[in-house]
Amino acid sequence: MARVISIGEKDGAEAAIAAAVAVLGSRRPVAIPTETVYGLAADATDPAAITSIYETKGRPRFNPLICHMADLAMAERYAVFDPLSRRLAEAFWPGPLTLVLPLKTNSGIHALATAGLDSVGIRVPVGFTAELIRSFGRPLAAPSANSSGRISPTTAQHVEADLGSKIEIIVDGGPCPVGVESTILKIEENEIRLLRPGGVAVEEIEAVTGRTVQRPKASGTAAIEAPGMLASHYAPNASVRLNAKAVSEGEALIAFGSDDISGATMAKAVFNLSRGGDLAEAASNLFDYLKRADASGASGIAVQSIPNDGLGEAINDRLMRAAAPRNSEG
Repeated sequence: MARVISIGEKDGAEAAIAAAVAVLGSRRPVAIPTETVYGLAADATDPAAITSIYETKGRPRFNPLICHMADLAMAERYAVFDPLSRRLAEAFWPGPLTLVLPLKTNSGIHALATAGLDSVGIRVPVGFTAELIRSFGRPLAAPSANSSGRISPTTAQHVEADLGSKIEIIVDGGPCPVGVESTILKIEENEIRLLRPGGVAVEEIEAVTGRTVQRPKASGTAAIEAPGMLASHYAPNASVRLNAKAVSEGEALIAFGSDDISGATMAKAVFNLSRGGDLAEAASNLFDYLKRADASGASGIAVQSIPNDGLGEAINDRLMRAAAPRNSEG
């Protein structure tokens, strides 16, 4: 089983960085905390290291990986920034925003990390992971630290339960404060395209740029340009039913807000994302409650309606993919 190193203990961050750098240097992946979800990280410039991510997750190689950088200066060594992308980076990094950018010639990021595309998704995370990257000296490819297509982990315990027998180290940074993956944007012809909603709300992006963000026409139908675009993703074992107005026998309930729902008293288990209707609180609880509802032995999971504004857009995106037919899972 994996060794779990807590960065909350005395000298824990230093010990975690030293241990993680050693494992990364041996071309093997490490589970790391970020503000969004826990990531499974390996050297983005090394094909053997990247292959170890795909093999550990069981992830299809046509699905590109986000490459994490220590800061904007590091990102500029690997990708080409247009003025609008730079403005977004300066406004939201470090933080839960990924920008899909053209690769620089001979950038060093291996084609396995980009699924052969001539662009790369780049993010600068908050806190420990940025320090780890700075110490390692190379960007880290890091998808979520879970079996491919399943619910993303937001605690070290989630990672341990899923991948603990397959990796050497899990760095425990406590629960992820954002709780959903990063927002992914791509700038084309001075337009901002949303590839995946996430931890930065579209409204915030529009406020900073003064531009309308172009959303995809239909979820799951676009070409795969970035992670999280597969129609089926984030899936529990139990079926997921959205916008539920009543709970059927044997179902678990994921509620939102203070309104009662018919049949809730008969639910196998009840988890309220935010009784006060706080979307940030709901996002931080989402994946943990999906996992707990799935573990309750319920035959299905009924989810109450959630507003689609702000972070609700990212929450609903994850729920729609969790509820999608499983034949396109990755």
